[in-house]
Amino acid sequence: MSGSSSTHEATRLLRAPTVLMQPSEAEALTVVSFTTPRRFARGSTIIRQGEATDTGFMVLVLSGEITVENLIARRGNPVTVNVLGPGSRMGEMALVDGAARSATGTASTPMQGAVLVRTALEALIPEQPATAAELMTAVARRLAERPRDSVHKQRIDSKRVQSMHGELDALMPGPDRRR
Repeated sequence: MSGSSSTHEATRLLRAPTVLMQPSEAEALTVVSFTTPRRFARGSTIIRQGEATDTGFMVLVLSGEITVENLIARRGNPVTVNVLGPGSRMGEMALVDGAARSATGTASTPMQGAVLVRTALEALIPEQPATAAELMTAVARRLAERPRDSVHKQRIDSKRVQSMHGELDALMPGPDRRR
């Protein structure tokens, strides 16, 4: 991916404080040199929930958006859980552990990404061990944030449900309450 405007954009996004790591420009260029630029048309499925055979990559969004959805067994329709824009990444869990994908990611606009495949990551490790270690530490940090974020969201949802129960109780007469 060297020498293109995609290289410069991927390097800039990798160095942003909200992305994976805060590398030097040289480290970011090193990581980017192990990625492949890829364009996705609007509506393209980038990652499919449950997919267990195509798990060896992650994507850094350079431009456009990915809609992230989960299919919940009790519902027939997928639930949108996030929309990812430039600087966001998707697929790092399966890149690390090789397990089935946990969500579906679809390009909701024309999208360009920097794709890091497992074989490139494995090549980065002996070639640039410090940069690879920083990248993997950053991925681990991001993965650790997810359960914490889920617990926080569950607490908020629980408070909302309690509030709705209170409102319903006030509206619905119980066996001992008559209007």
